[in-house]
Amino acid sequence: MTDINPHIQHCAKRILECQQSDGRIFWIDGGIFDPWNHTLSAMALQTAGYRSQADAAFAVLHTIQQADGALPGQCGASAPLDANNQRLLAAEATSLIDTNFSAFPVLGMFHAYCVHGDKTWLAAQFKLVQSCLTFVLEQQSAHGEIAWRRREKDEKLEQVDALRTGNYSIYKSLNAAILIGEILGKPTKHWQQAAGRVHHALSHLPFRFDRTWDAKSRFAMDWYYPVLSGAVDGNAARTLLDARYDEFVDVGLGCRCVTDEPWTTTAETCELIMALLAVGDKKRAASLMAALSPLRCNESGYWMGWQSQQNIYWPLERPSWTAAAVILALDALHQITPAANVLVGRLQPLQHHQ
Repeated sequence: MTDINPHIQHCAKRILECQQSDGRIFWIDGGIFDPWNHTLSAMALQTAGYRSQADAAFAVLHTIQQADGALPGQCGASAPLDANNQRLLAAEATSLIDTNFSAFPVLGMFHAYCVHGDKTWLAAQFKLVQSCLTFVLEQQSAHGEIAWRRREKDEKLEQVDALRTGNYSIYKSLNAAILIGEILGKPTKHWQQAAGRVHHALSHLPFRFDRTWDAKSRFAMDWYYPVLSGAVDGNAARTLLDARYDEFVDVGLGCRCVTDEPWTTTAETCELIMALLAVGDKKRAASLMAALSPLRCNESGYWMGWQSQQNIYWPLERPSWTAAAVILALDALHQITPAANVLVGRLQPLQHHQ
């Protein structure tokens, strides 16, 4: 812990720089807020020992929740780059209602409880957990997949795409909700059934999703998320990661965001580290963590990514969630907190807090 803590505090500093007075954690200094990345940053603050700041971040979710349970946010990917193709124009990010925005905070709340064991705090979050998942499951089709966004008025559910990686993430959040319910003595059968239906769709109905055959997807997340979510484990998970490891990983640099661009990114590399740990591959996980050291910014946090063809940091941004991913990967790699394995594959019930 002595050697690792300075790295964790270096990243926590960047997250705190992006946290606003009302508790919101922006992507970058200029803005962009979405509940998914906000929650990831709150989880990292909790891991780093900033309980009050993490609590303030979770409290924000209660204030922004809409009547149907949805948590609104902005699409950071919609923010264009400036004229120099270096910095994000945060003010131009568009608003949206994404189902994963509303599901992921449930996993964040379970993570926070794993760190501090405060059952009173967890009970105070339960209404939010229920209402978030009520909204999410209203977007679940009879086949089991969950649409990526809220339906518009008079729009049929079948007209809205379901995203494979988003559904893997939601699957894990549903499993977190089940564990929260068990800790608090609440009914969980409806969440168990919903999680089973999502898993069935992901495993047996690939045509229900936006990319019908994800084995050829250019996106790293589509490759490792089945393992990261815990939906695929054991030998099948090892085989899945081995199959495309050399395609996505640039030795000495990290994991590419997409196969066809020479752009290795800090966050994807950290998520891959945790997926590797889920299959017991600590050697490759540690190697990838070491490869990220050149992306560490002297001021605070980590650069978003490295463009190896031009040999530049790109874009010139240090997102809060990039710093958060590093903290959570370090925790997983070095087993620092009781929540170290929450993001590492299949969720397991906690023993010591119950």
